[in-house]
Amino acid sequence: MAQVTVMIDGKAYRMACEEGQEGHLTELAAKFDRYVGHLKAQFGEIGDLRITVMAGIMVMDELSEASRRLKALEGDMENLRRNRDAVVAGAQRAEEVTAAALEEMSQKILAIAAKVSNRPLPEPN
Repeated sequence: MAQVTVMIDGKAYRMACEEGQEGHLTELAAKFDRYVGHLKAQFGEIGDLRITVMAGIMVMDELSEASRRLKALEGDMENLRRNRDAVVAGAQRAEEVTAAALEEMSQKILAIAAKVSNRPLPEPN
């Protein structure tokens, strides 16, 4: 288990984290410290605990909004997948109909050619 010291509101906190996560923990602490600094600048000295709770609530609000947006995007993606599947199925049906029509036209052309040349029809493939 790795250890890192982070600074929040000018105070050092020694934290444990998984090996290799030190930089990530330091970045998270710096971001949280910016929340605390913003609130202190806005409200002044109203107590460390209150500022920390307010900063935590702000972070949770952002997380809640990000979760809401993620769910909406997942719903949009599912709709796009369904639409894509419907379009692919429609394209496959159109391709099959086109192939059948071309085959039918080919047989008619061969029949006309056979009549014109008085030859028997070739066997279809």
